[in-house]
Amino acid sequence: MSWIIPIASILEILLLLYVATIDVATRLIRNEICLALALLGIAGQLASPMQIAESLIVAAILFLVLLAVYTRGAIGGGDVKLLVALAVGLPLTGVVQLLAVTALAGGVLALAHLVMRNLPYPKLAPAGSSLARRVYAVERWRHLRHAPLPYGVAIACGGIWTILSKGI
Repeated sequence: MSWIIPIASILEILLLLYVATIDVATRLIRNEICLALALLGIAGQLASPMQIAESLIVAAILFLVLLAVYTRGAIGGGDVKLLVALAVGLPLTGVVQLLAVTALAGGVLALAHLVMRNLPYPKLAPAGSSLARRVYAVERWRHLRHAPLPYGVAIACGGIWTILSKGI
């Protein structure tokens, strides 16, 4: 049973890296990924049924709060799903840490996008351009069209930090 927790944590981290990449590329967070993260969170707590119950209660409360924020248009639906899915595998203190680190990472992400306002508009990245140049060109194009921030990146950073801080 002791091998389940590290395997679940590693899989969660890999899924969060995937979510961050996909969110930058498409601005979408898939339901299947959120479900997998929630199930991995439960699997990592199988040794403690009380911990699972606490996590589910905290995740339900977080969902209700984030739903109210979502209805006001301040957060995307995928971001709500992702945060709640991560909360399923965490105790209350872990959820607080997740939200705090996510907010800090979101601030860094927002700052990066503010800096982009002062950078020159790039020409399209020609074939063979580096990944960084291609991502910059696309993000700058999206920024000029007022596209939303890929906040899944910040949530993934918060999730990875929280998972690593509880130990693998």
